[in-house]
Amino acid sequence: SEDTSERALQYQVGQKIHGFTVKEVVAVPDLFLTAVKLTHDQTGAQYLHAARDDSNNLFSVLFRTTPMDSTGVPHILEHTVLCGSKKYPCRDPFFKMLNRSLSTFMNAFTASDYTMYPFSTQNGKDFQNLLSVYLDAVFFPCLREQDFWQEGWRLENDKPTDLSSPLVFKGVVFNEMKGAFSDNESLYAQHLQNKLFPDHTYSVVSGGDPLVIPDLTWEQLKQFHATHYHPSNARFFTYGDLPLETHLKQIEEDALSKFERIDPNTEVPNQPHWVTPREDHVTCGPDALAPDPSKQNTLCVSYLLGDITDTFEGFTLNLLSSLMISGPNSPFYKALIEPQIGTAFSSVVGYDGSTKEASFSVGLQGMAEEDTERVKQIISQTIDDIIKDGFEEERIEALLHRIEIQMKHQSTNFGLSLASYIASLWNHNGDPVELLQISSYVAKFRQSIKENPNFLQDKVKHYFKENTHRLTLSMSPDETYVQKQAKAEEEKLQKKIQALSDTDRKEIYEKGLELLAVQSKTQDASCLPALKVSDIEPNIPITALQMGTAGGVPVQLCEQPTNGLVYFRAMCSLNTLPEDLKRYVPLFCSVITKMGCGPLDYRQQAQQMELRTGGMSVSTQVIPDANELNTFEQGILLFSSCLEQNLSHMFHLWSDIFNSPRLEDKERLAVLVMMSAQELANGIAYSGHLYAMTRAGRDLTPAGHLQEMLAGMEQVRVMKRVAEMSDLSSVMRYLSRIKKHLLNPENMRCAINATPQAMSDATTRLETFMKDVDKTRKRHKLVRPDVVKVSFVQNFQPCQMKTFFQLPFPVNFVSESIRTVPFCHQDYSSLRRWCKNGRRSVLLLFLQVGLKDPNSVQTLSAFHKGVEWAKSGKFTQQDIDEAKLSVFSAVDSPTAPSDKGVARFVSGLTDEMKQNHRERLFAVNHQDLVSVAERYLGAGQSMYGMAILGPENNVIKKDPSWIIQSS
Repeated sequence: SEDTSERALQYQVGQKIHGFTVKEVVAVPDLFLTAVKLTHDQTGAQYLHAARDDSNNLFSVLFRTTPMDSTGVPHILEHTVLCGSKKYPCRDPFFKMLNRSLSTFMNAFTASDYTMYPFSTQNGKDFQNLLSVYLDAVFFPCLREQDFWQEGWRLENDKPTDLSSPLVFKGVVFNEMKGAFSDNESLYAQHLQNKLFPDHTYSVVSGGDPLVIPDLTWEQLKQFHATHYHPSNARFFTYGDLPLETHLKQIEEDALSKFERIDPNTEVPNQPHWVTPREDHVTCGPDALAPDPSKQNTLCVSYLLGDITDTFEGFTLNLLSSLMISGPNSPFYKALIEPQIGTAFSSVVGYDGSTKEASFSVGLQGMAEEDTERVKQIISQTIDDIIKDGFEEERIEALLHRIEIQMKHQSTNFGLSLASYIASLWNHNGDPVELLQISSYVAKFRQSIKENPNFLQDKVKHYFKENTHRLTLSMSPDETYVQKQAKAEEEKLQKKIQALSDTDRKEIYEKGLELLAVQSKTQDASCLPALKVSDIEPNIPITALQMGTAGGVPVQLCEQPTNGLVYFRAMCSLNTLPEDLKRYVPLFCSVITKMGCGPLDYRQQAQQMELRTGGMSVSTQVIPDANELNTFEQGILLFSSCLEQNLSHMFHLWSDIFNSPRLEDKERLAVLVMMSAQELANGIAYSGHLYAMTRAGRDLTPAGHLQEMLAGMEQVRVMKRVAEMSDLSSVMRYLSRIKKHLLNPENMRCAINATPQAMSDATTRLETFMKDVDKTRKRHKLVRPDVVKVSFVQNFQPCQMKTFFQLPFPVNFVSESIRTVPFCHQDYSSLRRWCKNGRRSVLLLFLQVGLKDPNSVQTLSAFHKGVEWAKSGKFTQQDIDEAKLSVFSAVDSPTAPSDKGVARFVSGLTDEMKQNHRERLFAVNHQDLVSVAERYLGAGQSMYGMAILGPENNVIKKDPSWIIQSS
């Protein structure tokens, strides 16, 4: 039968379809798709369809949004259009649809120069429902003044019900951007872009500067929508196996037919080039978790490159950037990272093609102020060295190999990746179809190097050595930064307040009460389209697995259409590992594939991994048992992939890592420790809610306790201590001991996903690998032959713990966890329902709620009100059905060929267990929900843990039930 991409080749250039004209039809065999480019006759809207045999269909509409101030107008607009529209006037249609659909993705993004609204789903009816909601939201939003106050900014009494309480700034985007501005990495990136492009839209903060957001008016918001959210300024993208005609018909009838063409005048001009380089300096808040508190400076040199619409030049510069900075063989890694002048590359590093003209940046973070001149000198010298020495041919081949693997690897969200990949180029009128022809670029690149052996050096000379449009930006911590920001906000607030009359104040109070009433009122969402529970597939697709052994080790084989790639996993148990070593396992995982092995030093090892594999990684795993809360499995997961022809190379690399890792190179370890500690410290601002959730669950189950040690705040502190050590000898000894326990075939199991053609070769190679590893182990004393797979903690006593981490953020990360039941328990499916019933939350083996919030204690009381509502039973069958749809959209999210069977391999969840769970989910009713809410969620019913990461909090300080940890 003809596949989707072949059928799409039948469209003819010039063909008219529902108000659109076909402009181009191109087969893209590299990506197994056909691209169809169209233009809307009446409005000039551009359209690209990628027809591919993939049931996870995607829609996206993109508008070029080019603000000229930092009020955050595109960001606030992105939020506000999702607050109700002409056809769907209920207050929050976007979030309501999460519970009325089986979407695999729903979101919206504001970039520096575009706003994009994508969704994906595997259900055709759902696609039409979501498309209807999205089109109405972006083209016909209500944009009520109340929505602007809620989402953008407003003046409101601190306690909305108390007229005498002080006036403060509030608003979703206002608070979100305060959080973004508290993160030094994103703050630096924002300054760098603003200062490298000082003359147009890139000189402002498109997300909004908290000190400027309160200058935006409701009228300005509506005006920005009228000019920017117009079909003449829109680019539509659809992807997947659903018919293009149906999409075009709906888009024409629901939206485009109601508009005439305009000139949106949103083009971004090129940045005028500087004739002399510039230098600048900014400040930030000190980082309480920095590996070395005396080294907190950042310095980076950024170069303006060419226009991104020159696709081959962009491809070349992107490759060149990787050659210059990626991995231990790159010149900048050798020159900047290895001498340990700083902890890691600057937060902005390498090629950036997200602006109309691309840029390249290189520099260091975690460095001392006195090293500033030295770092500038090294960057300049390294560029000279590259021009003189060029790059080894093997490194270029390794990069081209990586591109081949990236093309062959099938992800579940391929449509979304494509939409993001083409967005910037297409936004500036580049040709998105051209961008997809990756093989032709590789061929042209090879040809260019063949014709001119100095091809890359010439580019370096032109874009870096001779480029006068370059910015050197330094950033240093200022102890008073947070206070200065707070003072500036207070001054802004007072200025607004001083201009108010008594009538204005009364009006603000009344509007605050109105908003509170609207927010508290149950919304009628009946106008929105919805799938029914009967639209959900009753059965899960069965994944065929073969179980066997190789070299005496259990092996799971899964035959899948993997495009000629082989995926290998191995689970090694932590059970024999002494307790005192466990805290160092994450460090072991991060360094074991980066220290060198067998005859290869770490540089040669990195080169071989790039040339022969799609990457090799090791990660910690804590897997709660499906039947018993106090039982869990602890281990490390080895993962790698390769092209079929490189199987023997991949397993040979693993053999050398098992048999003779080079763990004795102290200099190399010091570099990796520093980078790892810096990465963890930087990650808290992005993942604070995850850290809060991990901590809240720490004392509820044995698995939770270990998870906090390996991946929580406890681990951040362990790495900070290791980074502060002047001598790493003791850590090296720990790593060697860990290696003997973990890289041991006696407590191991393996899994392979590959094509049927490659499976027998893969199992033969695996057998050889196991023998190689086993052979060398005979010389070692066996660690402990009586390995048990799971850990059961006999006398574990859960306890209630409330922990507050005081950190220099202006927002709180708040989480509460409740000890409930394991996966196979009959109540699990009802509890899972609660997690999805309109509360933003996650269900693990205990119930957890975590989010980012300007308030902390109030958030916890809101959680508890939610529990009271659950116990009261004041919810309808409609609420239950929506919760079911929401849960099933998570349960049925697509699985890539590389990941089929992984749940069975890692967690022991069989298809039968999943099907039983599915049937219990279908069966959940009103009585079940009230019953589990009463039994597990009520005060005093279950053990709970709470955790907050956030700024100083006087309420918590005075409450003796909280344990306060300073950073």
